[in-house]
Amino acid sequence: MKKIAVIGAGITGMSSAFTLANRGYDVTIYDKNRYAAMETSFANGGQLSASNAEVWTRWSTIFKGLKWMMKSDAPLLVNPKPSLHKFGWMMEFMSNIPNYESNTIRTTEMAIASRDFMTQMAEEAGIEFNRVNQGILHFYDDEAEFAHAHEVSKLLAKGGLPRQRLTPDEVRAIEPTIKSDIIGGYYTDSDFTGDIHKFSTGLAKACERLGVTFYWNEEVTKLAPNNGQPLVTSAPESGEVRTQSYDGIVICAGVRSRSFASQVGDRVNIYPVKGYSITVHLNDETSQKAAPWVSLLDDKAKIVTARLGADRFRVAGTAEFNGYNYNIRSDRIVPLTKWVEKNMPDVNTEYVTPWAGLRPMMPNMMPRIGRGKAKGIFYNTGHGHLGWTLSCVSAHMVSDIITATDNQ
Repeated sequence: MKKIAVIGAGITGMSSAFTLANRGYDVTIYDKNRYAAMETSFANGGQLSASNAEVWTRWSTIFKGLKWMMKSDAPLLVNPKPSLHKFGWMMEFMSNIPNYESNTIRTTEMAIASRDFMTQMAEEAGIEFNRVNQGILHFYDDEAEFAHAHEVSKLLAKGGLPRQRLTPDEVRAIEPTIKSDIIGGYYTDSDFTGDIHKFSTGLAKACERLGVTFYWNEEVTKLAPNNGQPLVTSAPESGEVRTQSYDGIVICAGVRSRSFASQVGDRVNIYPVKGYSITVHLNDETSQKAAPWVSLLDDKAKIVTARLGADRFRVAGTAEFNGYNYNIRSDRIVPLTKWVEKNMPDVNTEYVTPWAGLRPMMPNMMPRIGRGKAKGIFYNTGHGHLGWTLSCVSAHMVSDIITATDNQ
């Protein structure tokens, strides 16, 4: 039995560990936190959204970033402070604009496959994660955004995802809680939503049953290739620093993956793109009736929603290029609350829990999945804004690569 170390216990790390353990590998997980999914996989938008598979590598993304640079509540905010990493990442981002269509189609294909793997994984692991099978509804109040959505739908269809174009009346028939003005929408009934934290912690419990070893509260300080028997050096919260060897290491460390990759001779150009969310606590019957069960996506505002059971409503969005900064800024949270008040005015926003996490984003908007230069080094990281959506297919992809490497 091969010994595999997984670095990181977020959604990609947990899904990778579960898949590898099911294939008979002796798996060990390292995470600096006390529990699974305590960072970027803690409180995301909750969507399993093949319908949101469009990559961001378009000139309009660059122009919006420049236009909104000094607007603190902008959907896309770029800190103008110079940084070599940020500048180099953005240059590489622009170089990938010609790949916009092909990468959108490929991401759609992966997202569709991942939904099936996730359903299977949840059944095998016995996970309850507030899954809601009501589809995802994109709605629009801007003619230019709606026109672009028509073109995106053509690319999604090439990737195997049909979605239904809607009139304003049809949008309201599907989700009558929307009270703002709209000009149309698109509906994908095969998409669904759920609680990523519950799913990830459920996988952790399933991994325990499969015999996976966990090193919680353990900071990984160094990785080394070591001639095909890679080494993991870690510092437990209490105790001496230890170094252990494995037959393989899977780097699933989110925004820290770039640093780990450099230690083993690889370049994985991940930039931390901050996203924000609020969880609205629906403590009264009026709010529970006024909050939508159908998942919403407002393309203009870059905001998504998910209903997490009867008494929670998740609203998430925005993108902030501000380095390795975890601060929760009130001027980035307020627009999310105001969006709820505008579109669902009967929802009480008195009790709201804010959160922020750093999306690990590659400049081509595609996850890094596969071998590193050194023997025994593998990657499953860099999923950007679609971490949960793509996590289960990417876990199978990297596991297939590891299995094929063993059989060579």
